[in-house]
Amino acid sequence: MIRIVIADDHEIVRAGMKQIISDDEDLEVAGEAESGEKLIELFKKNEYDVVLLDLKMSGMSGLDTLKHLKLIKPKIPVIVLSMHSEDQYAVRTIKAGASGYLTKETAAENLVNAIKKVVKGGKYISPAFAETLAESIAGGVSLSPHECLTDREYEVLCMIASGKTVTEIASELFLSVKTISTYRQRLLDKMHMKTNADLTRYAIKNNLLEF
Repeated sequence: MIRIVIADDHEIVRAGMKQIISDDEDLEVAGEAESGEKLIELFKKNEYDVVLLDLKMSGMSGLDTLKHLKLIKPKIPVIVLSMHSEDQYAVRTIKAGASGYLTKETAAENLVNAIKKVVKGGKYISPAFAETLAESIAGGVSLSPHECLTDREYEVLCMIASGKTVTEIASELFLSVKTISTYRQRLLDKMHMKTNADLTRYAIKNNLLEF
């Protein structure tokens, strides 16, 4: 039996994942967490075979949770689930240690196969994205400006572009306003832009936002 833990801050999403998993007799949902912090706590007390991790959670972000989890359980396979398309986050999550990346809209048809593949030591991404990922990791693709940002800078970019203030971002990420302001200036410098409006136009043009 493959023991699975689901980390997602939406109960309805966790219920949907459980329903999909329950159709396969080899799979068992052995734990649930509504935050990254709760997931880490579960791993201090229990053993699991695979993690289904939401990319966007309140508190500790999915990427931060993934990095923390790989420090304490480096061999645990993690499948990241996201509303974002693969070209926005798949490369970042795989580089951070994820074994797979699934968009939530394709999870119903691909989730079981993805779980079984990563448990056996494989990686799971869509065939269409596999070549792009391989070339990116090998350095064979010319990177867009946002792909040169750190994970935190990219996160701040998306939050600014979605209309959040520096104060709101600081509160949501549990960081100081000064720290967020520093991230904002760094990403402006790296992307050769001057204002939040420039960042917003770029994010919309490159489909970086959820609507």
